[in-house]
Parts: sequence; structure tokens; C-alpha cells
Amino acid sequence: MNILSVADDKKLGEQVSQEIANNPATYPLLDETTNASSYTYLRGIADKIINSGKLVYKDEFAWQIKIIKDDNTLNAFCTPGGYIYVYTGLIKYLETEDQLMGVLGHEMGHADLRHTSRQITKQYGYEFVIQAITGQKPAGLSQIALQLGTLANSRDFEREADDKSVELLAPTQYACNGAAGFFEKMIAQGNTGDTPQWLSTHPNPDNRVAAINAKADKVGCNKSPYAPTTYAGFKQGLP
Repeated sequence: MNILSVADDKKLGEQVSQEIANNPATYPLLDETTNASSYTYLRGIADKIINSGKLVYKDEFAWQIKIIKDDNTLNAFCTPGGYIYVYTGLIKYLETEDQLMGVLGHEMGHADLRHTSRQITKQYGYEFVIQAITGQKPAGLSQIALQLGTLANSRDFEREADDKSVELLAPTQYACNGAAGFFEKMIAQGNTGDTPQWLSTHPNPDNRVAAINAKADKVGCNKSPYAPTTYAGFKQGLP
């Protein structure tokens, strides 16, 4: 169960996203004016998940997406309330749009299932989080924001987010098991030690590929990659 309310999720996400914007040393966000085409592209594909009809909090949460300029980090994360952050390192590492959609679905799944707020509350305590939201502990928001990119979810949360990714992609033209493509590449290259915890250890990549594909078979959704050729241009257009 989640001690925080949906309104708390929204407020926490809004405030933490502002802290992230105010901390370019940790989160160097790409400027939206000079990188307008990249943001248009990314938001265009994210909209397909948002409009899939499978998000419980589609209308309540913000579902805003930002790009973090860091080619050395293979990561993405989502705050409570649906503020999504994707690192350029991950975008450039992935080979197809289906794989990126799988990762976006996973992160948006965490927010929609309200995993992130539950994990934050578990790590910091309910009173700490409420004091941060209400301004009684203003430094608390900075503390949460600084650690959000490395927040470790439970094994069960990761499985649920993987399943949610399949469900979110199922109504789209993308392979609903797109998230499995990342793990398959990671396994093939043997670089599990370079990946964030959420992608590599909860549980191990081989098991996650099997579980994602099993979920796709259960749902009965398309597993053939859509793989538009425009993805290569999107990657090349990133600074």
C-alpha cells in the first residue's frame, strides 16, 4: 500500500523536477530551444504510450519528458507524478525505437504503479517526505532529487514495471517486448557491470528477457520490431 496520496505524488514530482532543473551539475538537461527537434521526436513517441489507454493516471500525472546530456550513463528514471528523464548515453546505446519505447514504458510504469513514491517513502520515511513537500524540510527535496537517478527498486517492483511496459506498448505499433531488446544487447556485449541497478540486477538480465517475453505471449501482443529508420537520425542529432 502507498501511504502517500495521489495528490502527494503529483506535488512531490513537481517539486523534485524543479530541484532537478536547478541542479545542472548532477542533471545537465538539454536545452529545449536549441534541441527542439530532439525533444519533439522523443515526446512524439512517448505520446504513443501516454495515449495507449493503459495508464491509470494518464490525466492526473504530468508525463513530461526531459533529456539529460551524459553519454557515459545508461539510465532513465521517472519521478512520482510522471516526470521522465532519459540520458543521452542510453538513447545512443539502444539500437531501435522499440527498445527505447520498452525502457520508457518501464519507467512510466513505475510512476503509474506509484512505485517511486513508495520507494522514496521507504527510504526516507513518511514524515521526512511530507515535511519536504510542505516546505518544513526544504533541503529534503534536494536530497531526494540528487539520489533519484540511482534509487533502487525492489525485485517485485522491477518485475511489475517490466510487465507494465509490455501492457503499455501492446496497443502501439511497437514490439510490446521492446524492453527485452536492451537486456539482450547487454547480455551479448557482456557489460552488465556498466548498467544501472534497475536494468541489471532485479532480477538478472536473462531472467528478465524470459519474463518479458512470457508476458508478451500471455497478452498476445506483437513482438515484431517496428524499428523505424528515423531512430538513427534522432540519435545522430543529439549533441
